[in-house]
Amino acid sequence: MEKHFEGEVVGRSATLFTAAFDQSTSVGTYVAMESFEGSMQGRQGSFNFVHSATTSGSDRTAEFFTIVPSSGTGELAGISGAGGMAVDADGTHRIWFDYQLG
Repeated sequence: MEKHFEGEVVGRSATLFTAAFDQSTSVGTYVAMESFEGSMQGRQGSFNFVHSATTSGSDRTAEFFTIVPSSGTGELAGISGAGGMAVDADGTHRIWFDYQLG
């Protein structure tokens, strides 16, 4: 899957996504590895990040989100940190990064 980013983070990511999910109850867990290319606050480069969460149908629990160490390139070389994701009622996904550049 490919995602497009707008805002302080501009670019795209290629995503490997897998899940164990029961469609009839909307209960399950997903894991995703993303390779981002673009800019963050005007700095160009790329990096990888991974995230996962579990849902019982109406919530998100056991959330995990981290930037893969040593994966940054260009002006994003040395990036580290974490982040998170929220899903709006209309299905819009909002991702944020809490990161440092070393």
